[in-house]
Amino acid sequence: MINTYQTSLAPPPIPPRHNGSHSVFIPAPAPSKGHSKVLLQFVLGVVLLQLFLSIVGFIFLSSNGKKENFPSAEVNPEMSLLLSEQKKGPSSERPDKALASMVVSQKARTQTSTAGYLQWDEKHSDLRNISLFSPTHVAIQKSGKYFVYSKVTFSKGDPGHPLTSWVMLRKSMTDKDEVAMKAYCNLDSHRGSVPNMCTATQGGVVTLESGNQLSVWVQDCSLVDYEEGATTFGMYEL
Repeated sequence: MINTYQTSLAPPPIPPRHNGSHSVFIPAPAPSKGHSKVLLQFVLGVVLLQLFLSIVGFIFLSSNGKKENFPSAEVNPEMSLLLSEQKKGPSSERPDKALASMVVSQKARTQTSTAGYLQWDEKHSDLRNISLFSPTHVAIQKSGKYFVYSKVTFSKGDPGHPLTSWVMLRKSMTDKDEVAMKAYCNLDSHRGSVPNMCTATQGGVVTLESGNQLSVWVQDCSLVDYEEGATTFGMYEL
C-alpha cells in the first residue's frame, strides 16, 4: 500500500555516526592531601598572627592610657632614697653598719640664744658605731660613704629671711665647722587662726672619716617645731 500522507515539517536530524573514536572528558585532578594541609597551616598562622598583634596593640594602648592619666612626677634620686630608707626600721640594717637616727631634745625649747645648733636627745636616739660627742655634735667612728639627712620643721616665720637649716661638718677638733648641705623653706610670719608650718628637708651622700663630727645649725632655734617626729637628723653607712 502506498503512503500518501504528506507533511511540511522538516525531517528529523540524522544522529552522528561513531567511527570507532569519540571525545572523552577527563576530570581535573583533585588537590592532594599534602597541599590542603599546607594551605590550612598558612591560614591558621595568619589568624594567630592577627590575634597576637591585636593583643599587643591592646596592651600598648592600655599602658599609654595609664601613663597619661597618672603622669609620673620627677623625684630627686637622693630624696627618694631618703624616703625609702626612713620607712625601714633599725632591724633591716646590718649590725656592722654605722647609723644614727637622732631625736631633737626638748631642752632646746628653753634656749636663750636664737641662732645656733640643735641639741639631740641621746636617750631616745638610735646610735650604732656613731657616738654623741656633745649635745649638738655626733662623731663618726668608721670611715666611709654615708647618706646624711635632716628634716627641720619651722612653726614660726621670719619676716626678713627665709628659714634656713644647715648640716655642718667639722673634720677635726682643731678645724672650724663648714657647711656640708643647705635647705630652705618660707613661712608667712603673720599667721592667722590656722597654724602655718614649713619643713626644710635635705639629704645627700657624704664621704666621712673617723673623727669627723656632724651637726645641724638653724638661724633661730625659737622658730623650730620640737614636736616628736617634726625635726630629725641622721645618717647611715652605705
